[in-house]
Amino acid sequence: MAVLTPMIFPFPVAVAAALFAAAALVPRHASALTRHDFPEGFVFGAGTSAYQVEGAVEEDGRKPSIWDTFTHQGYSYNKSTADVSADQYHHYKDDVKLMHEMGLDAYRFSIAWPRLIPDGRGEINPKGLEYYNNLIDELIRHGIQPHVTIYHLDLPQSLQDEYNGLLSPRFIDDYTAYAEACFESFGDRVKHWVTVNEPNIETIGGFDNGRLPPQRCSHPFGENCTRGDSTTEPYVAAHHLLLAHASAVRLYRDKYQATQRGQIGITLLGWWHEPATNSSQDAAAATRMNDFHIGWFMHPLVYGDYPTVMRSRAGARLPNLTAEQSKKLRGAFDFIGFNHYLVVRARADDSAFNLKQRDYYADASAIADPFEDIQAGGLEYAPWALGKLLDHLKLKYGNPPILIHENGTDRTRGDTSCGLSSTFSSSSSATVRVSVCVAST
Repeated sequence: MAVLTPMIFPFPVAVAAALFAAAALVPRHASALTRHDFPEGFVFGAGTSAYQVEGAVEEDGRKPSIWDTFTHQGYSYNKSTADVSADQYHHYKDDVKLMHEMGLDAYRFSIAWPRLIPDGRGEINPKGLEYYNNLIDELIRHGIQPHVTIYHLDLPQSLQDEYNGLLSPRFIDDYTAYAEACFESFGDRVKHWVTVNEPNIETIGGFDNGRLPPQRCSHPFGENCTRGDSTTEPYVAAHHLLLAHASAVRLYRDKYQATQRGQIGITLLGWWHEPATNSSQDAAAATRMNDFHIGWFMHPLVYGDYPTVMRSRAGARLPNLTAEQSKKLRGAFDFIGFNHYLVVRARADDSAFNLKQRDYYADASAIADPFEDIQAGGLEYAPWALGKLLDHLKLKYGNPPILIHENGTDRTRGDTSCGLSSTFSSSSSATVRVSVCVAST
């Protein structure tokens, strides 16, 4: 997902939760809340990803990513592609000027792996290097901090073809080499690095239900399944993403952090799960889903292993972590980013656990898939859910430093005046207008 109006909390969870609670007390139509109500150092920013905004997919040496293949085969929601999108590749100066006029402190964007290293490994593309250097320099000239995501779901198609991408441990070395190219090329100016964006949805969408590239899935769990295994592949892909993250963090800390003086972390999707009813069964299902959704990545990063509930339910299908891997994962972050949009109502589905074959949701014995609601426009507006998420992170994971990288869903009332850019939405695979809107009621 990408959104152009996230708020970034550069504080431990306790402070972020307190700020959220204070903001929640302001009446809906109050206009008194200003920047002065936030502490010094609070960063207001905007975020995008390369595939969603850059366009120019066949220009200056860029080669296809798995997203290009997915959309060009007609699998996007309305058959659209991001071949042009917001065309930021050609209009980055105009976009940065708009950000400056809006008063943004930071811009989080991603490097397109197939633009910087088109074949996935090997030589850096000079034109890709030039573009990202120009974008970073333009942001800094306007007083805007560059926050860079190294990998945002746009694996070079060549690596997918060669060894099935995230399903192979070879991905770890190729990703680490790519990350090092980013550190070497941009680390003198970039002080905030995100290794991977939303791995907990990439693995489900790409390897369980088939709604995202590389569209691997198996019947009856996925859509349009022609290859894949929904019972095992999400866990394998997530395992390799975690190990790639840990490898990049170790490299950055050992070789670059002391001189470049930056921070590095990972950004997770932070849906908050609540029980669909007051039943104890649904309450247990919501707890399980929070462990499966958030704990899947948080638990290894804090405690060095997957959550116990996942181990007991997925069994041997959940890869084991060696002692060395566990050691590398524990504490492999300076911050954890979260993208939070909505609350998901979880319903118990105990019968699913008795199936001969089980996928991620069957292992969790829960019905908690928000995609149909997203596409139908039936989202539940629940600003309180962010506070619950932050409390959960504080209590269960030791109050880690949290950045809210993406947040919120708009509910427009009355006339609006909107602008900034059009972007390709990966959540529903549809072209949408993402903008900053000023509403009058």
